[in-house]
Amino acid sequence: MTTSDLSYIDCSGLFKIYKAADLEVVALRGLELNVNRGEIIAIVGASGSGKSTLLNILAGYDFPSAGTIRVGNFDLLQMTSKEIVDYRRHEVGFIWQETSRNLFSYLTALENVELPMVISGTTESERKERANDLLDMVGLSDRLYHKPSQLSGGEQQRVAIAIGLSNQPPLLLADEPTGELDDQTGHEILELLNKVNQDLGTTIVIVTHDPAIATSVGRAVAIKDGKTSTETTREISSERKLGGDTTGTEEFLLIDSAGSVQIPRDMLDNLNIERRVRVDVNNGKVTLEPGD
Repeated sequence: MTTSDLSYIDCSGLFKIYKAADLEVVALRGLELNVNRGEIIAIVGASGSGKSTLLNILAGYDFPSAGTIRVGNFDLLQMTSKEIVDYRRHEVGFIWQETSRNLFSYLTALENVELPMVISGTTESERKERANDLLDMVGLSDRLYHKPSQLSGGEQQRVAIAIGLSNQPPLLLADEPTGELDDQTGHEILELLNKVNQDLGTTIVIVTHDPAIATSVGRAVAIKDGKTSTETTREISSERKLGGDTTGTEEFLLIDSAGSVQIPRDMLDNLNIERRVRVDVNNGKVTLEPGD
């Protein structure tokens, strides 16, 4: 059985090309990614690396120019417009970086959390009960009737998490969820996302430019030039606190479906490897030497 057979999210050979007049921008270049059900993962990369493009594709807001992408039983490239709308409504929740973008300014916290359920046809009694439960889970049971202007940035982001979970999606996507928050508040939001993952079993994908965020999750995948490059796995302490002790940290290079490996530039520089490399396999080990 292959890794993709076990995956909840399976991206293979994803390309995304944006065109504006005569200009073409390649945002994704054959990206490969597998995420297991119930996993929390960080996608880490600099601005322009392709991480937000990937998140928008996973959310069904955008589509790749080539490649395949499956989320659970959904083949996102074979779905009708109506099926995509249903997918966004029930399969995936989304948290934007801008705290104000997640909320309607004229609705209370409770009403904001109820709104996706109203659109989905959930009964009034059920949606009120669920909205109350979600706001209690994110620590805002005393802010039910506050509007966004009466909430701090961290509180707004907590409401956004509750909104993302309102239709009980198995997948939650977070685009730079701590980008507009101070360090302490950002830590609290990441702890909350870990709690959601642990308590509800929700699969969570976080994209960020901040490598420090990767230390709060079990797996972090670096994306560079539109491709996944390295993967770091950690055993998070039982308290799952940001900055807490982690054990068994390992870093891997990733192999795509064509068998290619993207070796970080600093490793190549340390080996004085430029255009060509000599490869030797001996006793179960692969040795790289400069070929120039």
